[in-house]
This record gives sequence, C-alpha cells and structure tokens, in this order.
Amino acid sequence: MSLPSSTPLSQKTQSIAFRLGLAMLVILVVAVIATILAASRFGQAASDETFDRLLRGAALQIAERVYVSEGEVGIDLPVSAFELLSLAREDRVFYRVIGPQGSHLTGYADLPLPDERKAGEPTIYATSFKGVPVRAVLMSRQLAERSMRGKVDIIVAQTTAERGALARSITTQAALIIAVAAVVLFFISMFVLHIALRPLTRVEQAILAREANDLSPLDVAAPQEVAVLVSAINRFMGRLDKRIEAMQNFVADAAHQIRTPITALRAQAQLAVGEKDPERLERLHRRLYARSVGLGRLADQLLSHALISHRADVATMEAIDLRRVAIEAEREIRAIANQPIAVSLPDDEVMVKGDAVSLREAVKNLLSNAVKHGAHPISVTVTPEAGDRAMILVHDAGKGMDQTQRARIGQRFIGDGISPESAGLGLSITASVAQMHQARIICRNTAKEGFEIGLELPRIAS
Repeated sequence: MSLPSSTPLSQKTQSIAFRLGLAMLVILVVAVIATILAASRFGQAASDETFDRLLRGAALQIAERVYVSEGEVGIDLPVSAFELLSLAREDRVFYRVIGPQGSHLTGYADLPLPDERKAGEPTIYATSFKGVPVRAVLMSRQLAERSMRGKVDIIVAQTTAERGALARSITTQAALIIAVAAVVLFFISMFVLHIALRPLTRVEQAILAREANDLSPLDVAAPQEVAVLVSAINRFMGRLDKRIEAMQNFVADAAHQIRTPITALRAQAQLAVGEKDPERLERLHRRLYARSVGLGRLADQLLSHALISHRADVATMEAIDLRRVAIEAEREIRAIANQPIAVSLPDDEVMVKGDAVSLREAVKNLLSNAVKHGAHPISVTVTPEAGDRAMILVHDAGKGMDQTQRARIGQRFIGDGISPESAGLGLSITASVAQMHQARIICRNTAKEGFEIGLELPRIAS
C-alpha cells in the first residue's frame, strides 16, 4: 500500500541510534584532537628534555676543563663533550667561553646570552644564531684560585632540527595509536548501542503485532529506562481504552433511549393523520408536542454531555470566580423557565481553578432539576469553606432525592425515562464535571424543610 503524496517523508526524524552515534563520534573526534595536541606537547617536551641533558652534559665537561695558570684562565676543550652532541647528525653545535671580567676566551664571541639567568644553576634558553633557531645552555664555574678569582661562563648551543624531528616522530606514533583506538572504540560503542536499544525494537514489534482494537497493557521485558516508556504507553492506552469504552456505552445507551421516543412520536403522528375527531386530534397534538419537547431535551443534554466529555481532555484550567458561574447559570435558566431564582453570594471573590463552561453547565443542570422536580423557593448559593474549600449549592423546598436515587448519581438515563420534564442526563453531567475538577458532590436535606445539591471544590487564593 502506497503512502499518500502528502506524507512528509523528507521530514522523517532521525533515529536514537543515529543521534547517539553522531554524539559519540563528535565526542571521540574532540577527544582525539585534544589527545593529539597533548601528545604533541608531550613529544616536544620529551625531545627538549633529552637534548637539553646532552647540552648540560657537554657544558659540564667543558666547565671541568677550565684552569688557571700563571694568573691567566685557560681551557682545554674536551673532545667527548662534542661527541655527545654529534649524536644529532643534522644539527650544528656552537659554544662560547667568557672569562671573569667578561673577556672572550674561546668560541663564538657573538653567541647570544639569555635575557635572564638563574642563580646557581644552569640556564636553558632558546634563541637565534646565524639565522637559525638554537637551543642553548649557560653554565657558570666559580674560580677561587689565589691568583684568580671570578666567574667563568660556558655557553653551549645546538640547532633544533633533530629535536623537532624527534618530537614529530613521538607525536605521529601517538596520533596513530590514538586514531586506531578511537576507531575501534567507536565500532565497539555502536555495537553496544545496538544491543542496548534492542528493548525499543521489542516494544515496537509488540505494538505493531497488535490488533487495532487491542488496548490491553504491554507485557515486554525491558530495562528501567525503557520500562518507564512502556509504563507511560500502558497508562495512555488505559485512559484511551476507558474513553473509548465510555463513548461506546454512551452511544449505545443514547441510541437505545432515542429509539423509544422516536417510535412513539411516529406512532402518534400516524394516529393524528387518520384522526377526524377534533377533541382526540387535539389530545394527539398535545402528546406530539410533549414527545418532541422530551426528544429535544434529550438531544440538548446529549450534546451537553459530549461537550463536557470533550472539555475534560482539552480544556485549560483557569482561575474562576464561582460567583460569576452562579450568576450566569441562574440567568440562563431563568430565561428558559421564566421563574424567579434567588442568588446568595459573598462579598469577596471565591476563586477556584477550573473550566467555566463545564461548571456553568453543571450548575444549569442542577437548577433545571430543581425547577422541574423541586418546590419553590429555589436558590443558588456560593460559600467559601474552611480549609481552602468552596461550595456552590442549589436549594429548593422539595423533599429531594431518596437514598436509592442518591446512590445512582452519575449514572445515565436514571429516573422514569425521557419525558418533557427530564432526559435523565443532568446528574450524569454534573458528576462528570465534579470528576473533571476533583470536586465532591454535596447531596443533603437541610435543617429546614428543603433539599440542596451542589459541588464542593478546592479553593485558590484570589
């Protein structure tokens, strides 16, 4: 079966494995680059340390051959000192010996001195000589002869070609080892990732293997992270199953309840068509009118019940003043019933968190029941209660509901069936609104003669 042309295939989201793999690749690349830079510094430091030791050894050997003879400083350059430095075949060696008064004794007189020197120990420094970079060591020897006192400075320098080659060799070998290790680690990580994501594949297969109407909980073995996802899916399917079951039951009940008045309406209409007696025809007309009123009321309450069920899932809970809910519900019922309804409200706001449309529908149904089944006077009252609760109650002077009727609050189509006075859905709507707002239905006989019913809701600050 081909997909519709409007299916956004180009916008298909990337898989978790791809995202994790890409993230691991980026991390590995950054780690490899950082490690190579660190290896480069380490290689250069190791190379400098190796060749600097040769420079210090050569300078030390030259310093040991400095002597004083007949009041003059002399030096016998050792061949072994330069043999050490000759191990770096591509490098050139320079030296300079400076006497106690700064006099030039031997070597290259223009070989630069360091800008700063360390007292009492050799000074290693980098400079440039004859147009090439060199690495040099300055070592001093203190003369304490009877005929000569002072300090002799020995400078030995070497070009840096060989030490640079050694540093590059160390860095290259380290980089190759790191790169190979990174590639191996990446493939191992992808393999482990593939194994770790297998529970998601099992969940996917379990869902795809189900029938369209199977909303039973998933029973798939999964690790803790995936088990949370499975639990969320099960909770969602549970809510969906309850919603579909309620909708199916409601449609079935509504269809059954509508069929009876429509059949009666059609039968009475057929009788009226063939009736010639004016008195009997008038009675049939009144019956037709009553049946049509009852059917219209049933349709209104069915739509109201469907509206409440829909808003329970999509409505945004907002801060609402219960006084306004009472006023609007009383105004709409008074316009229909054309009977006086007393309204008792406190001076201060009584704020609750909820859906104004749903609460108004619930109060309208309670007022409508009081008008049709109760006795006057009828009133609607809003009162704040202790403990952050609030109540909106409808009171009438009738005897109210017996215990059997109170136990059936929330059931659909209770009472004597559909009639011009009732469709049997008012209290079911009220119960749905109460559940939606985490409220409690208050149903009681008052101390004085009468009956009151309403909602007790959590109150919020003004």
